[in-house]
Amino acid sequence: MKNAQAKRYNHALKQAGISERPLALLDLEAFDSNVIALRERAGGLPIRVASKSLRVRKALERALAADGIRGVLCFTLSEALWLASHGLKDLVVAYPQADAEAISRWASSELARTEITLMVDSAAQLDLIDRMVPRHASLKIALELDAAYYPTAGLRIGAARSPLRTPEDLVSLVQEVQRRKGFELDGLMAYESQIASVPDGGFAPKAWVARALRTRSAAELAERRAEAVHRVRDIADLRFVNAGGTGSFETTAKESVVTELSAGSGLFAPALFDSFRSFTPTPALFLGFAVVRRPDTRTVTILGGGWAASGPAGKDRLPRIEHPHKLRYLALEGAGEVQTPLTGPTAHRLNVGDTVWLRHAKSGEPAERVNKVAVCSKSKIVDQWPTYRGEGKAFL
Repeated sequence: MKNAQAKRYNHALKQAGISERPLALLDLEAFDSNVIALRERAGGLPIRVASKSLRVRKALERALAADGIRGVLCFTLSEALWLASHGLKDLVVAYPQADAEAISRWASSELARTEITLMVDSAAQLDLIDRMVPRHASLKIALELDAAYYPTAGLRIGAARSPLRTPEDLVSLVQEVQRRKGFELDGLMAYESQIASVPDGGFAPKAWVARALRTRSAAELAERRAEAVHRVRDIADLRFVNAGGTGSFETTAKESVVTELSAGSGLFAPALFDSFRSFTPTPALFLGFAVVRRPDTRTVTILGGGWAASGPAGKDRLPRIEHPHKLRYLALEGAGEVQTPLTGPTAHRLNVGDTVWLRHAKSGEPAERVNKVAVCSKSKIVDQWPTYRGEGKAFL
């Protein structure tokens, strides 16, 4: 973030009378630019918005209003039911569920059965639904193929998700679905996290390894996914084949069997996406924290700041300090739950009450920390959008 940008945000907030800190600020022009950039990278395929990476309903609705964006990839069934009640359509829940109350509401609502598709990857999950709602009308489900890369036996690179690794595994579960009453196969999904969310930019050895693994994984998965989809289509109809994430559009969009891509993080552009070679999203979501004390002349302390991202613990999971430049965390304290000391050659310029701007390492998670997002457009605060939390919802 440049000095002029920080000054513009600070002035806009002051003019709007918004003094609370911490706060989240969404740059609307950057958000819209990222929508366009994702669409251009998608190669003509529609994009399903991953709601977990936003968790702001109005941001979801703005993205869905754009050309080339279609449907939502939800993270819980309760969330999908809530979004459906607000008129959102074509909702695919990306993770299996065990919430009896939500499953009962899904099964008993014609609207929910029409608009919501639930992910499963085992017969045990179908058994669970049958036990929770013994007599149910047709429920739409999708199956997830494991998209992780296995360079050697016993070594998995990628998220531990579905047990359905081979085309044979997938076909077997399709046949199980067809034998049962009350379930309708709607689509397939395979999420290649080892490509979509692993930075590969730079010249460090880690980046070279990441690029080699991405290339090999993409080639292996394209072949396996194509075989799996063709074999399933031989025995069943599929409305969609969902794949990819923000960081894998360039490879996933080339696969002829894929009918839609998923993305969410690319809209807010969190810090983890600063180091990809194939694309450069525009940072859109910023977090402002107030300076509240000065332990010494080279150190200031902000209130809060310890909003570490999920995933393996490491420095890359801490918020990135955007402005002022040349500030850094104290090695022995890092980012704290209640306060975060920052040091560096620019610390002496900050006064108590000034704002330090950070960016979260991941997208969506900051929405669990604030009730609303200040929306900045053309150097003015034009709206404040409630987060899921601000609307009284905490789905996970």
